[in-house]
Amino acid sequence: MSESNTEIKNFIQKIIDDDNDSGKWDGRVHTRFPPEPNGYLHIGHAKSICLNFGIAERNNGECNLRFDDTNPLKEEDEYVRSIIEDVKWLGFDWEDRLYFASDYFDQMYEHAVTLINEGRAFVCDQTSEEIKNCRGTLTEAGKESPFRSRSSEESLDLFERMKSGEFEDGSKTLRAKIDMSHPNLNMRDPVIYRILHSDHHRTGDRWCIYPMYDWAHGLEDSIERITHSICTLEFEDHRPLYDWYLDRLDAYHPQQIEFARLNLNFTVMSKRKLKQLVDEGVVDGWDDPRMPTISGLRRRGYTPSSIRNFAEQVGVTKRDSVIDVVRLENSLREELNKNAHRVMGVLDPLKVVITNYPDGKKESLDAVNNPEDPGAGTRDVPFSKEIYIERNDFMEDPPRKFFRLGPGREVRLRYAYFITCTDVIKDGDGNVTEIRCTYDPETRGGNAPDGRKVRGTIHWVSVSDAVDAEVRIYDRLFNKADPEEGGDFLSALNPDSCMVKAAKLEPCLSEPGGETYQFERLGYFKKDEKLSKNGDVFIRVVSLRDSWARFIKQNRT
Repeated sequence: MSESNTEIKNFIQKIIDDDNDSGKWDGRVHTRFPPEPNGYLHIGHAKSICLNFGIAERNNGECNLRFDDTNPLKEEDEYVRSIIEDVKWLGFDWEDRLYFASDYFDQMYEHAVTLINEGRAFVCDQTSEEIKNCRGTLTEAGKESPFRSRSSEESLDLFERMKSGEFEDGSKTLRAKIDMSHPNLNMRDPVIYRILHSDHHRTGDRWCIYPMYDWAHGLEDSIERITHSICTLEFEDHRPLYDWYLDRLDAYHPQQIEFARLNLNFTVMSKRKLKQLVDEGVVDGWDDPRMPTISGLRRRGYTPSSIRNFAEQVGVTKRDSVIDVVRLENSLREELNKNAHRVMGVLDPLKVVITNYPDGKKESLDAVNNPEDPGAGTRDVPFSKEIYIERNDFMEDPPRKFFRLGPGREVRLRYAYFITCTDVIKDGDGNVTEIRCTYDPETRGGNAPDGRKVRGTIHWVSVSDAVDAEVRIYDRLFNKADPEEGGDFLSALNPDSCMVKAAKLEPCLSEPGGETYQFERLGYFKKDEKLSKNGDVFIRVVSLRDSWARFIKQNRT
């Protein structure tokens, strides 16, 4: 990595180093991860989690987990529980610092009263549409509300009556009195409170007015005495408002720092759109293995360390960019290549009968569990007269560079013997149903005493010992790098994002457990506990580095 890239990647740490050198926060580093409980977290949130908790860990500081639960219309306890599980699973600990914006509703209300008494806030009767129409543009000043001149006493009375539930939703708001000609549109008398007669997941029906995020955000940070409030770039234009509120209240004032959010190609990162996929049944819930949610990645077979490593590798910048999803996949591949046991599975079985192998004979062959890890040992693989191979490992009329099985051709069976195709059996429609072969008993273990070489090695499973399983081959959920290009992201759905195969697997895969295996030549797979209720269902975690596109092309139906 170049020196310039290293500097960009660590610009937040540089700010913290400068603060520590100046004694700005008395040597403290206190961050927070502030999710809204209105959906499940995705890989973009994982980057923010790793950043906020990681910054705290590296600087002997603390990081809070705080829920910004200011919109009861969209928030649920289910989302709170899922977020807590996700952060724990990624390996981070907030200790006793679990907070909610709703913990501070009383304090926020009192601060709003302070602004009203100081003439810095007023109750407005304009509708949301009227407020929007009077806001102005980047080149044209906005128009002041006709209610801006209300006295503090009248606004305070109306605000208290808003709190007591006298008015209908949308009939009144509390707005800050700043500047309707300000070049930053966020500073043009923004709404602080709106009326929502809706039960809150924690406070029930106690409140019918709820703070806007911009108002709540800074106050939460201030109350918790955060030092560095790390946000994504879309909040950069909101920072003047963050500062204005805290300065006018003469409150403890953290430093807001913005960084570029994580964007991945071939996916969407909007919780609203991910919820739409769930609600419309496009996917099997928030934890569908094709989803970019943390729960989906966990179910898919991603590990906490692979996601943390990915977040570290993509770094932290001030410029928006789109990261290739292959980088996320490679982070997992690198880990699984070192740790995952190798096994054999056949996803599209074609039966092979070895005609000169003794009837009734069965052998146990020695197979390496992981060539990258000598300590992983070996396992016994049963071998018999009848085996399954992949259908695409045989061609009746193979081209010159096809190095697998064909009439008269010899190949190596992984860990077993050399076999030569002698006959092809077909059904009445001309479909190949069985292959007849002979084997060379002198080539046990896959080597010929006479030194002859074969170009192809294929995997296999003994027919009598094979485990039946459903295998799901997951591709990307979208077939366009930018699914939102053109406006309708649903039109970019990949119709082949899930292919189901009736597979034959090594007998060791009948054992329980959530371990991820490398199916030799096919990719990494794990048993899906959610689907494995009436039989084993394995899902593809990630492809091998050089086989994904070819495998999809060969197996698409």
